[in-house]
Amino acid sequence: MLVVVALGGNAITPRGSSGSPKEQWEAVSSASRALASLVEEGFRLVVTHGNGPQVGYLLEAFDLLPPGTPRQTLDLAVAMTQGWIGFLIAHSLERELARRGLRRRVAVVPTRVLVSLEDPEFSDPSKYIGRYYGEEEAVRVSRELGWVMRRDPRGGYRRVVPSPRPLGILEVDVVRSLIDQGYIVVAAGGGGIPVASVNGSLEPVEAVVDKDLTSSLLALELNADSLVILTDVPGVAVNYRRPGELWLRRVKVSELKKYYEGGEFPSGSMGPKVLAAINFVERTGRRAHIGLLDEALEVVKGLKGTVVEP
Repeated sequence: MLVVVALGGNAITPRGSSGSPKEQWEAVSSASRALASLVEEGFRLVVTHGNGPQVGYLLEAFDLLPPGTPRQTLDLAVAMTQGWIGFLIAHSLERELARRGLRRRVAVVPTRVLVSLEDPEFSDPSKYIGRYYGEEEAVRVSRELGWVMRRDPRGGYRRVVPSPRPLGILEVDVVRSLIDQGYIVVAAGGGGIPVASVNGSLEPVEAVVDKDLTSSLLALELNADSLVILTDVPGVAVNYRRPGELWLRRVKVSELKKYYEGGEFPSGSMGPKVLAAINFVERTGRRAHIGLLDEALEVVKGLKGTVVEP
């Protein structure tokens, strides 16, 4: 059974973590124990992951470079984090599997994702990235670097970039070949490195593609048996942290879609995860699962978390 497992950012940098190498290794070791349990049960895995804290770290580091030092672009930062986090997962998971007597190799595939420059996000970008600036500094940075700066509702000004819909996974054939050879594959990290057609040629663009939507697309293109989104909450809830809170254990995709279209799930948290699950289930007639990383095996088996059914 082939499962695409999407790890949330908490798998590498949990809330409250400083992001030190030691804490990253500890967090990834915990995630690897959960993933190894799936492999032990006979599941074939393709693992995707978020990269928000790591890209944020790189962007802040770029800001501190001496004047005149070339500033690296966002697409390169995404590529850097694919290697960074992919290494953490691959090394840690192989080590955990070996501890259990399982000799399996993990391959990390730097992955590009096709987007369209006609996507509305390119004319009205919405994704906040990087550090906070004061108004005067934001005006200066915008003028010097050509960035779009907006006031973040949480305070201060920040850069905003497009977050376009993923249309295709360029390395899907490579991922498929590695699966057929028995590898566990880490791919589409951080939603993938976005590329778009420019005058008949594919060119990288500075944008952020949602990793859950890319994970859903990857699962579709691989004809996976299931999409599993692992995060830091035990599933999907209606009226989350409000009166009448209701956790959804098993939900028909048609019912979940009504909740989604009714604005039940915020775009900055559960919204993309729910949409990713809806897209996968509607197009395949198979199940999607959303639940706690620490309960990965029970989530995949439908014993914990939220099961989205056709």
